[in-house]
Amino acid sequence: MENRIMTSEYLPEDDRDNPLRPKVLSEYIGQNKIKENLSVFISAAKLRKESLDHVLLYGPPGLGKTTLAGIIANEMGVNFRITSGPAIERPGDLAAMLTNLEEGDVLFIDEIHRLSRMVEEILYPAMEDFAIDIVNGKGQGATSIHLPLPHFTLIGATTRAGQLSAPLRDRFGVVLRLEMYSPEELACIVNRSSRILHIDCNQDGSLEIAARARGTPRIANRLLKRVRDFAQIMSGGTITKDAARQALDRLEIDELGLDMVDRRMLESMIKHYDGGPVGLDTIAAVIGEESVTIEDVYEPYLMQLGFLSRTPRGRVVLPAAYNHLGIEYNGQMML
Repeated sequence: MENRIMTSEYLPEDDRDNPLRPKVLSEYIGQNKIKENLSVFISAAKLRKESLDHVLLYGPPGLGKTTLAGIIANEMGVNFRITSGPAIERPGDLAAMLTNLEEGDVLFIDEIHRLSRMVEEILYPAMEDFAIDIVNGKGQGATSIHLPLPHFTLIGATTRAGQLSAPLRDRFGVVLRLEMYSPEELACIVNRSSRILHIDCNQDGSLEIAARARGTPRIANRLLKRVRDFAQIMSGGTITKDAARQALDRLEIDELGLDMVDRRMLESMIKHYDGGPVGLDTIAAVIGEESVTIEDVYEPYLMQLGFLSRTPRGRVVLPAAYNHLGIEYNGQMML
C-alpha cells in the first residue's frame, strides 16, 4: 500500500522523537476528561511515593496514545521504555526488558493486542506480583528461578481493545479511551505545531486544515507540513484560509477529509454495483487494494461519516455519500 497522507496509521515521517509531541499534560490539547483523571492518579501516586497503576490506552490510531504514555513518564519523573507487541517474539525478550527496569519506570507496549500467548503468560505475574519465574534447563534437570522485579508501570496501547484477552485486560487498573478530536481542538494543535515549526499560520488557515484532518492530530500535523510547502511557493509563506484550501484541493483532499482513494471506492460501488451490497473482496479487486487494507484503513472513517454501512450481504453506500459526491440517489440500495 502506498503511503497515503490521509491515513491515520504511523508513517516514517511521523518520527517518535517529533518535536511536535507535547511533553507534559498542560501542553496536551484535547481529551480533557482523560487529562483531569490522569492528573489526579499521577498526583496521588507521587504523594504516596508509589508507581502509577498499570494503564491501558485504546482508541483509533493517530490520537496520541504514545504521546500520552510519554507524558505520564515525564510527569512521574521516571524512565520511559518503548516497545511493541510484534517486537516481543519470545518470553525471554520480555523477561530481559522487565529485569532491566528500575523502580517506578514506565514500560510502554504499543499494539499490545498482538502479544503472543506465551509472552502474555510471563506478563501476568509481572503485572500483578512484580515477579517472574524463569525455567532454567530442560527435562528432569530443569529448575525454576523466581526473580522479583522493581515496581513499574505498564502502559499498553491498542486500537483493538476487543482483541485483548480478558486476563490481560483485567490487570490494568486505569483504562482510558481516547476520542476523536473536534475541528476546534485540532485547530489549536495546528496553531501550536505551526509555532514550533516557525510557520506563519493564521486562525482561519488552521481551521481549514483542521476541518479536513478526520479528527486526528497525526493527520492534522502531516497536512500542516504539506500545506506549508504550497504556502511558501505560492502564498508568500503565510498559511491563510485561501492558501490552505488551494493546497488541500491540489492534494485532492475535500472538505470532509476524503481523498482520491476514498472517493474512487465509493464511486466504483455506485457506478458498477448500484451502491451495493458489495462483497469486500469485490471492492478490493475493483480498486486494486487488499481486503484487509480496505477494512482497517479506508472503511472506518467512511462509516463514521455515515457514508458506508456493513451489512450481512456486503458493503452498502448510504444516501449521505451520494449527496457529498453530487450523484443522484434513486433508492438503489438493497439492505
